[in-house]
Amino acid sequence: MSDFDDVYARHAGGVLRFAWRLVGRRDVAEDLTAEAFLSLHQHWSSVEAAQLPGWLFTVVRNKAIDYWRRRTVEERYAQTLPTEPSTPPMDVPIEMAVIEHPALKPVHRVCLRLRYGHGMTVAEVARATGLSDTQVKGLLQYSRQILRRELVREPR
Repeated sequence: MSDFDDVYARHAGGVLRFAWRLVGRRDVAEDLTAEAFLSLHQHWSSVEAAQLPGWLFTVVRNKAIDYWRRRTVEERYAQTLPTEPSTPPMDVPIEMAVIEHPALKPVHRVCLRLRYGHGMTVAEVARATGLSDTQVKGLLQYSRQILRRELVREPR
């Protein structure tokens, strides 16, 4: 079999067009094509030149079948979701009630308020507080753990 780059250059266009016809979306077709060539690269020693491009088309077809199965399940699940999320009535906005929970330390409250109240990224929170990204991630994770433990009631 010739060099992998030569095989890719010779067959990528045809494989992409085939994938596009199967799924009807270019972005998904590009993913399927990339997965097919990745699979070819992984099985390079066992695939003969005479098997190409049929081998690639078979891989794309199988991946397209997986895509349609997965999409059907996702659509069926999406239909079971409620259209309006239910929120419990509260006198205080839930954000303030959660952030001001007594189980949280001030540093946790600051990180939560900046991250979720103001929509800052972890890096922005780190710069604003003088902490490292890793510290902010850890504090946010620990804060969420505390809030889950304190606020979520397990059904009995």
